Amino acid sequence: MNRTLGYQHTIWASYLGYVTQAVVNNLAPLLFLTFQKWYGLSLDRITLLITVNFGIQLLVDLLSAAWIDRIGYKKGVVCAHVCAALGIAGLAVLPDGLWRAGLLAGCPSDFAYLGLLLSVCLYAVGGGLIEVLVSPIVEACPTDGKAAAMSLLHSFYCWGQMAVVLLSTAFFAAAGIGRWRLLCVLWALLPAFNTCYFLKVPIRTLEEEHTAMPISRLFRQKLFWVFFVLMLCAGASELSMSQWASAFAEAGLSVPKAVGDLAGPCVFAVLMGTARVLYARYSGRVSLKHFMLGSGALCVFSYLLAVYAPAPSLGLLGCGICGFSVGVLWPGTFSLAAESLPGGGTAMFAFLALAGDLGCSMGPTVVGLASVESGSLQSGLMMAALFPVLLCIGVLVWNLLKLEGPKTGA
Repeated sequence: MNRTLGYQHTIWASYLGYVTQAVVNNLAPLLFLTFQKWYGLSLDRITLLITVNFGIQLLVDLLSAAWIDRIGYKKGVVCAHVCAALGIAGLAVLPDGLWRAGLLAGCPSDFAYLGLLLSVCLYAVGGGLIEVLVSPIVEACPTDGKAAAMSLLHSFYCWGQMAVVLLSTAFFAAAGIGRWRLLCVLWALLPAFNTCYFLKVPIRTLEEEHTAMPISRLFRQKLFWVFFVLMLCAGASELSMSQWASAFAEAGLSVPKAVGDLAGPCVFAVLMGTARVLYARYSGRVSLKHFMLGSGALCVFSYLLAVYAPAPSLGLLGCGICGFSVGVLWPGTFSLAAESLPGGGTAMFAFLALAGDLGCSMGPTVVGLASVESGSLQSGLMMAALFPVLLCIGVLVWNLLKLEGPKTGA
């Protein structure tokens, strides 16, 4: 049956891979306050769930740079979806199961939290592998317009995030927040399906197009480290807002949960996806450098608007604008790196994913810790505005270095 499927199916499976990634990163945040009330958890423990998620993804990124070529793209991406399915379904099973065990020990809240952590660790492994593998899988497909294809691919993360928010909100409205466990099981069906899909599609590797440079040589490229910083700032700029938008809208702007979920993370996702689709459509006419610089400046403005807006509606508008502003930052950095360092290979994508996940972990963690210290989410979000500022500086540095090109030699 493998022979009946072409590379278009590979791309479609990759699209679903990024939708799975969106479920991994955005389902639990919709339930943060539910977890807090249901299991009696503090805000710093909820913050740790974000840190563990992206910390595990970061570790997977680091390790996969050395061994992913040995096991192959197909085995890696299949394993990723199995872990994602088990972890998402685990949210529905492990906390309550360990809660009952914790009753015997006299600390059910601690045991339930352990169940959440175990589930997060499982789906974080899947998320890390998806982030490392899906982009090079699409990059290696025999297609034209790589930058446009990369931007369109990453837009499916946004549509996945939007679907998570919309469908989950509709589910809560129809079945009630008390049925959240069933929702987790239903979302776990997506990576389970995509596991089977990836088993059937053809997959090429980047090494079939370019000879990969050794990691030691990659590390000697100044451009690589510029891209590393750009990815870190892109991840932090995006996730600082998206991970806390629901809680910020509900607690900081005092709007109902359904309104906050729809007008906060949902609008964020729609506008982020729109930016990626627009760039995919007009990539031949727009300078990526100028697009990223303008996006970074707009991102700073969006954080300021969300924090200092005099009305909740304007604060929610700031959350949405942030989504549009960060849309091209992540796929744009991938595209610049693939074009500037064509011999970077799988290792380069893995280390850039590592940088992005480091930013994804660092940004929301900074927001959470600053919020605990100051007593308000607004102050935490204000700290996150530093990341798009650093990104703009990084783009300017790349512009100065790009003519130098990769070093020669072994």
